[in-house]
Amino acid sequence: MIELTKLQNAKIVVNADLIEFVESTPDTLITTTTGKKLMVRETVDEVVKAVIAYKRRCLATPRKMG
Repeated sequence: MIELTKLQNAKIVVNADLIEFVESTPDTLITTTTGKKLMVRETVDEVVKAVIAYKRRCLATPRKMG
């Protein structure tokens, strides 16, 4: 999950695994695999960096089996 900011300054948490693509229109528009569209204050580059950081955290966290 990544934390982003809606245009009205409200914080939201987005499931990074469901992001299909991110566009600059000029606002940043995120489209999810479910078809939902979200406008956020962060730039495309900031969203990409947040997703990469999230994925790194997921890979670095050991998972317990059982």
